[in-house]
Amino acid sequence: MGQWYLSYDGKQTGPMDDAEALGHARKNRNGYAWREGFTAWVPISEVAELTGATAGGPLAPPPLRGQTKADEIDFKIFGSEMQYVEIELDPGESAVAEAGAMMYKARAIQMETVFGDASGRGGGSFMEKLVGAGKRLLTGESLFMTVFTHTGQGKGHVAFAAPFPGNIIPIPLQSVGGTLICQKDSFLCAAKGVSIGIFFQRKILTGLFGGEGFIMQRLEGDGIVFVHAGGTVVQRKLEPGDVIHVDTGCVVAIESTVNFDIQQAGGIKTALFGGEGLFFAVLKGPGRIWLQSLPFSRLAGRMLQAAPQRGGGREEGSILGALGGLLDGDNR
Repeated sequence: MGQWYLSYDGKQTGPMDDAEALGHARKNRNGYAWREGFTAWVPISEVAELTGATAGGPLAPPPLRGQTKADEIDFKIFGSEMQYVEIELDPGESAVAEAGAMMYKARAIQMETVFGDASGRGGGSFMEKLVGAGKRLLTGESLFMTVFTHTGQGKGHVAFAAPFPGNIIPIPLQSVGGTLICQKDSFLCAAKGVSIGIFFQRKILTGLFGGEGFIMQRLEGDGIVFVHAGGTVVQRKLEPGDVIHVDTGCVVAIESTVNFDIQQAGGIKTALFGGEGLFFAVLKGPGRIWLQSLPFSRLAGRMLQAAPQRGGGREEGSILGALGGLLDGDNR
């Protein structure tokens, strides 16, 4: 019939032939099975070839290999400059988010803090959870994530807010081949079943000067993820061979098919006095890219520069400058 894959508690085994799959199914039917032609993972108890029933699974394109079926969630995004996303959950559905991202939730939605990435894909052993938590620590995120599960009846809503001015981008991972590479602090929330891991830059110069260091986030699965970016967000599709030069801090996310490299920004004089840094990112297609007009580092730098401790003040546009502050009584 073909090669089988079985999944128990989120841990996948396979490929295996008919006899091997049947042997596993006889020992434990509390799992899921998939083979070429199935629409998705099917409960073993509903698979004719593994239970002796008369009906088989439906035929359609197979799911992405190695991925747990994520919860299917509905959502709405509110606001313009300071956005938040409201996720609608059916009974039993869950969403995962970074610690501290929640804005509000329905009473029937229960919160649970989970060690690691909360995807449920890595199995249940302590070592696997420790590895997942270690990956998050390397990307600069908290060791813990929060899972929001609807335990009541009807529809339940939970909302997550953006941490600074910008836009929330919903990206179905199936539309990008199951994998999205993004900057370390851009992930906001996702449907449960999405794995949040790490992506290492292979080239040392790209890691050192690429704006995001050696490590970026790798989001994997078949659910929807919500990524936050500063300012206005631009989505572009690069055809094979297309190349675009981008400020390193303006890269939000790229498809896994896009090549990410860096290049020196002109000559020494341009690099030192051009105000654009020593390097810029070189993105080469094919694949989609997401860019932001206001990286948080740029916003934070302007705020720090305007702070009174750094010589800034509330009267930056005044011709009198600091003297104007003395004259109008603003001596704080």
